[in-house]
Amino acid sequence: MSAALRRVGIVGGGLMGAGIAEVCARAGLDTVVCEADATAARAARERVAVSLERAVQRGKLDRISAEDALTRLVFTGGLDDLADRQLVIEAVTENADVKTETLAALDKVLVDPGAILATNTSSLPVMVLGMATGRADRFVGLHFFNPVPVLPLVEVVPSLHTSRQTVETVEGFARDVLGKTVIRSQDRAGFVVNALLVPYLLSAVRMAESGFATATDIDAGMELGCAHPMGPLRLADLIGLDTVAAIAGSLYDEFKEPLYAPPPLLMRMVQAGLLGRKTGRGFHTYDRDR
Repeated sequence: MSAALRRVGIVGGGLMGAGIAEVCARAGLDTVVCEADATAARAARERVAVSLERAVQRGKLDRISAEDALTRLVFTGGLDDLADRQLVIEAVTENADVKTETLAALDKVLVDPGAILATNTSSLPVMVLGMATGRADRFVGLHFFNPVPVLPLVEVVPSLHTSRQTVETVEGFARDVLGKTVIRSQDRAGFVVNALLVPYLLSAVRMAESGFATATDIDAGMELGCAHPMGPLRLADLIGLDTVAAIAGSLYDEFKEPLYAPPPLLMRMVQAGLLGRKTGRGFHTYDRDR
Protein backbone atom coordinates (compact mmCIF):
# COMPACT_ATOMS: atom_id res chain seq x y z
CA MET A 1 0.00 0.00 0.00
CA SER A 2 2.81 2.44 0.93
CA ALA A 3 4.47 1.92 -2.46
CA ALA A 4 1.38 3.52 -4.03
CA LEU A 5 2.13 6.84 -2.33
CA ARG A 6 4.21 8.53 -5.01
CA ARG A 7 2.82 12.08 -5.05
CA VAL A 8 3.72 13.81 -1.80
CA GLY A 9 3.12 17.36 -0.60
CA ILE A 10 4.84 19.25 2.21
CA VAL A 11 3.26 22.37 3.73
CA GLY A 12 5.99 24.53 5.23
CA GLY A 13 9.53 24.83 3.90
CA GLY A 14 11.40 25.71 7.08
CA LEU A 15 14.07 23.56 8.68
CA MET A 16 11.78 20.55 9.19
CA GLY A 17 9.68 20.92 6.05
CA ALA A 18 12.75 21.31 3.83
CA GLY A 19 14.32 18.25 5.43
CA ILE A 20 11.19 16.15 4.90
CA ALA A 21 10.98 17.34 1.28
CA GLU A 22 14.62 16.40 0.74
CA VAL A 23 14.23 12.82 1.98
CA CYS A 24 11.08 12.40 -0.12
CA ALA A 25 12.84 13.65 -3.26
CA ARG A 26 15.90 11.49 -2.56
CA ALA A 27 13.54 8.50 -2.30
CA GLY A 28 12.37 9.19 -5.86
CA LEU A 29 9.00 10.75 -5.01
CA ASP A 30 7.18 13.48 -6.91
CA THR A 31 7.32 16.16 -4.21
CA VAL A 32 5.63 19.57 -3.99
CA VAL A 33 6.56 22.01 -1.22
CA CYS A 34 4.07 24.76 -0.39
CA GLU A 35 5.16 27.91 1.42
CA ALA A 36 3.35 31.10 2.41
CA ASP A 37 4.38 32.98 -0.74
CA ALA A 38 6.81 32.90 -3.68
CA THR A 39 9.64 34.50 -1.68
CA ALA A 40 9.39 31.90 1.07
CA ALA A 41 9.17 29.15 -1.57
CA ARG A 42 12.46 30.31 -3.12
CA ALA A 43 14.08 30.32 0.33
CA ALA A 44 12.85 26.76 0.91
CA ARG A 45 14.35 25.64 -2.39
CA GLU A 46 17.68 27.19 -1.45
CA ARG A 47 17.53 25.45 1.92
CA VAL A 48 17.15 22.05 0.23
CA ALA A 49 19.80 22.83 -2.39
CA VAL A 50 22.32 23.77 0.31
CA SER A 51 21.57 20.58 2.25
CA LEU A 52 22.00 18.42 -0.85
CA GLU A 53 25.28 20.12 -1.69
CA ARG A 54 26.48 19.55 1.87
CA ALA A 55 25.66 15.84 1.51
CA VAL A 56 27.67 15.71 -1.74
CA GLN A 57 30.64 17.49 -0.16
CA ARG A 58 30.63 15.04 2.74
CA GLY A 59 30.49 12.03 0.43
CA LYS A 60 27.02 11.00 1.62
CA LEU A 61 25.42 11.53 -1.81
CA ASP A 62 26.75 11.58 -5.36
CA ARG A 63 26.33 14.63 -7.57
CA ILE A 64 23.92 12.99 -10.04
CA SER A 65 21.60 11.79 -7.26
CA ALA A 66 21.56 15.27 -5.73
CA GLU A 67 20.67 16.85 -9.06
CA ASP A 68 17.98 14.23 -9.68
CA ALA A 69 16.46 14.93 -6.26
CA LEU A 70 16.19 18.65 -7.04
CA THR A 71 14.40 17.92 -10.32
CA ARG A 72 11.71 16.02 -8.41
CA LEU A 73 10.95 19.04 -6.23
CA VAL A 74 8.44 21.77 -7.05
CA PHE A 75 8.19 24.81 -4.77
CA THR A 76 5.02 26.88 -4.72
CA GLY A 77 3.30 29.65 -2.80
CA GLY A 78 -0.24 28.27 -3.17
CA LEU A 79 -2.08 25.37 -1.50
CA ASP A 80 -4.02 24.68 -4.72
CA ASP A 81 -0.87 23.14 -6.20
CA LEU A 82 -1.26 20.26 -3.72
CA ALA A 83 -4.68 19.23 -5.05
CA ASP A 84 -3.51 15.95 -6.64
CA ARG A 85 -1.30 14.79 -3.75
CA GLN A 86 -1.82 11.34 -2.20
CA LEU A 87 -0.07 12.25 1.05
CA VAL A 88 0.46 15.74 2.45
CA ILE A 89 2.64 16.36 5.50
CA GLU A 90 2.00 19.60 7.40
CA ALA A 91 5.19 21.13 8.84
CA VAL A 92 4.24 24.72 9.66
CA THR A 93 5.10 26.51 12.90
CA GLU A 94 4.30 24.73 16.18
CA ASN A 95 1.18 26.76 16.91
CA ALA A 96 -2.24 25.12 17.28
CA ASP A 97 -4.19 27.95 15.61
CA VAL A 98 -1.84 28.14 12.63
CA LYS A 99 -1.85 24.38 12.19
CA THR A 100 -5.64 23.94 12.41
CA GLU A 101 -6.24 26.81 10.00
CA THR A 102 -3.73 25.37 7.53
CA LEU A 103 -5.09 21.83 7.80
CA ALA A 104 -8.71 22.92 7.37
CA ALA A 105 -7.79 24.83 4.21
CA LEU A 106 -5.69 21.95 2.91
CA ASP A 107 -8.49 19.44 3.47
CA LYS A 108 -10.71 21.42 1.09
CA VAL A 109 -7.99 21.49 -1.60
CA LEU A 110 -7.28 17.75 -1.87
CA VAL A 111 -9.15 16.09 -4.73
CA ASP A 112 -8.51 12.43 -3.85
CA PRO A 113 -11.00 11.40 -1.12
CA GLY A 114 -8.53 8.73 0.00
CA ALA A 115 -5.62 11.14 0.37
CA ILE A 116 -3.87 11.05 3.75
CA LEU A 117 -3.03 14.11 5.81
CA ALA A 118 -0.19 13.96 8.33
CA THR A 119 1.19 16.45 10.83
CA ASN A 120 4.81 16.79 11.89
CA THR A 121 3.77 18.31 15.24
CA SER A 122 6.13 17.50 18.08
CA SER A 123 3.68 18.12 20.91
CA LEU A 124 0.14 19.11 19.90
CA PRO A 125 -2.79 16.64 20.17
CA VAL A 126 -3.11 14.77 16.87
CA MET A 127 -6.83 14.17 17.44
CA VAL A 128 -7.59 17.88 17.82
CA LEU A 129 -5.66 18.72 14.66
CA GLY A 130 -7.32 15.90 12.73
CA MET A 131 -10.80 17.03 13.70
CA ALA A 132 -10.11 20.38 12.01
CA THR A 133 -10.34 18.38 8.78
CA GLY A 134 -13.07 16.25 7.24
CA ARG A 135 -10.85 13.16 7.21
CA ALA A 136 -9.96 12.40 10.82
CA ASP A 137 -9.76 8.70 9.92
CA ARG A 138 -7.07 9.51 7.33
CA PHE A 139 -5.13 11.87 9.59
CA VAL A 140 -2.03 10.84 11.55
CA GLY A 141 1.00 12.22 13.33
CA LEU A 142 4.23 11.67 11.38
CA HIS A 143 6.98 13.20 13.50
CA PHE A 144 10.45 13.49 11.96
CA PHE A 145 13.61 14.62 13.76
CA ASN A 146 16.07 17.37 12.88
CA PRO A 147 18.15 17.11 10.74
CA VAL A 148 15.67 14.95 8.83
CA PRO A 149 18.12 13.67 6.16
CA VAL A 150 20.46 12.43 8.91
CA LEU A 151 18.35 11.15 11.81
CA PRO A 152 16.73 7.78 11.06
CA LEU A 153 13.73 7.92 13.39
CA VAL A 154 10.07 8.72 12.69
CA GLU A 155 7.29 8.59 15.29
CA VAL A 156 3.89 7.53 13.94
CA VAL A 157 1.09 8.80 16.16
CA PRO A 158 -2.51 7.72 15.45
CA SER A 159 -5.42 9.48 17.15
CA LEU A 160 -8.56 7.77 18.41
CA HIS A 161 -10.08 8.40 14.97
CA THR A 162 -7.18 7.26 12.77
CA SER A 163 -8.01 4.10 10.84
CA ARG A 164 -5.81 1.03 11.04
CA GLN A 165 -5.30 1.15 7.27
CA THR A 166 -3.99 4.73 7.50
CA VAL A 167 -1.52 3.78 10.23
CA GLU A 168 -0.24 0.76 8.30
CA THR A 169 0.06 2.76 5.08
CA VAL A 170 2.01 5.59 6.69
CA GLU A 171 4.25 3.26 8.67
CA GLY A 172 5.04 1.32 5.51
CA PHE A 173 5.73 4.54 3.63
CA ALA A 174 8.15 5.85 6.27
CA ARG A 175 9.91 2.50 6.63
CA ASP A 176 9.97 1.06 3.10
CA VAL A 177 10.01 4.19 0.93
CA LEU A 178 11.91 6.71 3.08
CA GLY A 179 14.09 4.13 4.81
CA LYS A 180 13.29 5.39 8.30
CA THR A 181 13.04 3.43 11.54
CA VAL A 182 9.46 3.72 12.81
CA ILE A 183 8.19 3.71 16.37
CA ARG A 184 4.55 4.14 17.31
CA SER A 185 3.29 6.35 20.12
CA GLN A 186 -0.06 7.05 21.71
CA ASP A 187 -1.49 10.51 21.12
CA ARG A 188 -0.04 12.14 24.23
CA ALA A 189 1.88 15.42 24.45
CA GLY A 190 5.54 14.92 23.52
CA PHE A 191 4.96 11.39 22.20
CA VAL A 192 7.85 9.05 23.10
CA VAL A 193 11.04 11.01 22.43
CA ASN A 194 10.14 14.51 23.62
CA ALA A 195 8.30 13.24 26.69
CA LEU A 196 11.65 11.78 27.79
CA LEU A 197 14.00 14.38 26.30
CA VAL A 198 12.40 17.70 27.26
CA PRO A 199 12.46 17.23 31.07
CA TYR A 200 16.20 16.54 30.71
CA LEU A 201 16.71 19.73 28.70
CA LEU A 202 14.65 21.76 31.17
CA SER A 203 16.69 20.37 34.06
CA ALA A 204 19.84 21.65 32.34
CA VAL A 205 18.23 25.08 31.85
CA ARG A 206 17.33 25.23 35.55
CA MET A 207 20.89 24.28 36.48
CA ALA A 208 22.28 27.13 34.38
CA GLU A 209 19.59 29.51 35.64
CA SER A 210 20.47 28.83 39.28
CA GLY A 211 24.20 29.42 38.72
CA PHE A 212 24.96 25.82 39.68
CA ALA A 213 27.23 25.52 36.62
CA THR A 214 27.89 27.36 33.36
CA ALA A 215 26.31 26.28 30.09
CA THR A 216 29.73 25.21 28.81
CA ASP A 217 30.42 23.08 31.88
CA ILE A 218 26.94 21.52 31.86
CA ASP A 219 27.36 20.46 28.25
CA ALA A 220 30.93 19.24 28.77
CA GLY A 221 29.76 17.20 31.74
CA MET A 222 27.16 15.30 29.73
CA GLU A 223 29.32 14.96 26.61
CA LEU A 224 32.46 13.75 28.38
CA GLY A 225 30.94 12.16 31.48
CA CYS A 226 27.98 10.38 29.86
CA ALA A 227 29.23 10.02 26.26
CA HIS A 228 26.36 12.10 24.89
CA PRO A 229 27.20 13.37 21.38
CA MET A 230 25.89 16.82 22.33
CA GLY A 231 25.25 18.50 25.66
CA PRO A 232 21.67 19.38 26.67
CA LEU A 233 21.99 23.15 26.18
CA ARG A 234 23.65 22.84 22.78
CA LEU A 235 20.92 20.40 21.86
CA ALA A 236 18.25 22.85 23.02
CA ASP A 237 19.92 25.52 20.88
CA LEU A 238 19.88 23.17 17.90
CA ILE A 239 16.19 22.29 18.35
CA GLY A 240 15.32 25.96 18.86
CA LEU A 241 14.52 27.39 22.29
CA ASP A 242 11.08 28.51 21.07
CA THR A 243 10.34 24.93 20.04
CA VAL A 244 11.61 23.55 23.36
CA ALA A 245 9.40 26.06 25.22
CA ALA A 246 6.37 25.16 23.09
CA ILE A 247 6.82 21.43 23.69
CA ALA A 248 7.34 22.01 27.40
CA GLY A 249 4.17 24.11 27.54
CA SER A 250 2.16 21.35 25.83
CA LEU A 251 3.56 18.74 28.19
CA TYR A 252 2.76 20.85 31.25
CA ASP A 253 -0.76 21.63 29.99
CA GLU A 254 -1.48 17.94 29.56
CA PHE A 255 0.21 16.38 32.59
CA LYS A 256 0.54 19.29 35.09
CA GLU A 257 3.89 17.88 36.27
CA PRO A 258 6.34 20.53 37.55
CA LEU A 259 9.26 18.95 35.69
CA TYR A 260 7.54 19.89 32.40
CA ALA A 261 7.06 23.59 33.28
CA PRO A 262 9.24 25.92 31.13
CA PRO A 263 11.80 27.68 33.40
CA PRO A 264 11.63 31.52 33.53
CA LEU A 265 15.08 31.84 31.91
CA LEU A 266 13.93 29.83 28.90
CA MET A 267 10.83 31.99 28.46
CA ARG A 268 12.85 35.22 28.77
CA MET A 269 15.28 34.03 26.12
CA VAL A 270 12.41 33.22 23.77
CA GLN A 271 10.88 36.65 24.39
CA ALA A 272 14.27 38.22 23.65
CA GLY A 273 14.55 36.36 20.35
CA LEU A 274 17.57 34.36 21.54
CA LEU A 275 16.41 31.09 20.02
CA GLY A 276 19.66 29.20 19.55
CA ARG A 277 21.46 28.30 16.34
CA LYS A 278 18.84 29.76 14.02
CA THR A 279 19.29 33.25 15.49
CA GLY A 280 23.01 32.95 16.23
CA ARG A 281 22.65 33.05 20.00
CA GLY A 282 21.05 30.93 22.68
CA PHE A 283 22.89 29.32 25.57
CA HIS A 284 25.90 29.49 23.25
CA THR A 285 26.87 31.81 20.39
CA TYR A 286 27.02 30.63 16.78
CA ASP A 287 28.31 31.84 13.42
CA ARG A 288 25.03 32.16 11.47
CA ASP A 289 26.87 32.09 8.13
CA ARG A 290 27.92 28.53 8.89
